[in-house]
Amino acid sequence: MNGFIDIIKKWTLPVAMLCGTGLYLLFANVQALDKAGDTLLPFFQTAVPVLLFVILFITFCRVDFKQMRITRWHIYLSLLQVLMIAVIVVVAKCFFPNGQGLIFMECVLMCIICPCAAAAPVITGRLGGNVTSMATFSCLSNIISALMIPAVFPLIDTEVNVEFLPAFFMILRRVTQILILPMAAAFLVKHYWHRFHRLVVKEPSLSFYMWAVSLTIVTGITVRNIAHSQETLATLLWIALMSLVICLVQFWLGRGVGRRDRAVLECGQAMGQKNTAFAIWISSLYLNPLSSVAPGCYILWQNLVNSYELYRSARSAK
Repeated sequence: MNGFIDIIKKWTLPVAMLCGTGLYLLFANVQALDKAGDTLLPFFQTAVPVLLFVILFITFCRVDFKQMRITRWHIYLSLLQVLMIAVIVVVAKCFFPNGQGLIFMECVLMCIICPCAAAAPVITGRLGGNVTSMATFSCLSNIISALMIPAVFPLIDTEVNVEFLPAFFMILRRVTQILILPMAAAFLVKHYWHRFHRLVVKEPSLSFYMWAVSLTIVTGITVRNIAHSQETLATLLWIALMSLVICLVQFWLGRGVGRRDRAVLECGQAMGQKNTAFAIWISSLYLNPLSSVAPGCYILWQNLVNSYELYRSARSAK
C-alpha cells in the first residue's frame, strides 16, 4: 500500500490526467451514467474556478508581498511574447489570410497569447523556485494579454468583431476574479488574521494536491470537448502535434532567457505554463471554435512537462 501511495505522490499530475480521462470514458460509455455526466458537467465547470481561487489563496499566503517587483526577466519574457505574437500576425496576414491555414494560425496564436497560468506559482513552489517572482509575473502577464487580445484578434482575422475597451474590461474583470481577489484575500489574512494564516501555510503540499484535483476535472472536460468535436481525426492530430511543439518551444525559450538572470526554472514555467482555461474561453468567444482545441491539448502537454520536472526534482533531492 505504501508503495502505491509513493507512486501517486511521484506521478501526481499524470495520475490526475489519467483519472480525468478515465472518468470521462466511464460516463461516456456506460449508458446508465451518460445522463448523469451531462447533469454534473455544469457543476464541474463551476468547481474549477472555485478550486483555483482556493489554490491561489493558499499560494499567495506564502508570498512576500514586499518583494513583489518587476525584474529584468519579467520584461524580457513579456517582450519575447509580444514579438512572437507579432510574427504570427504577419505570417497569417501574408500567407494564411483565410481558410484552414488561418484556423491553424489562430491555434498557434492561442497557445502563445494567453497569459501565464495563475497556478504557475504552485508548480514553481513545488520545484523549489521563487513563488513571489512568479506571482508578480503572473499578474503582469495577465495585464499584457488583456491589452494584446482585443488589439490582435481583429488583425489576424478581419471577420472578428472586437471592440477594444469592452473586450479589455471584460478580460480584466475575469482576471480580477481569478487572480486579484485571492491575492487580496491572502494579503488581508497574512497581515490581519495571523492565526488563520499559520493554519493555511502549515501544510506546504495542500495547494499542489488541490491543483491535482482541479487538473482531473479539467482533463475530463478537455477530453470530452475533443471527443465531441466535429472535425476529422487528421485535423485534430495536426492541432495536437502543433500545440505540443509550441509547448516545448516555449518552455525551452523561457529557460534560455532565464539563464542570464539565474532564473531558469521560473522563466521556463512563466513562458511555458499557460492559462489554457482562459484561452479556451476567449477563443470560443471570438475566433473559430476549432482554435479552442489547441489550448485544450496544451493542457495535457504542459502538465506532462511539469510531471517530468517534478520527477527530476524529486530524484535530484535524494
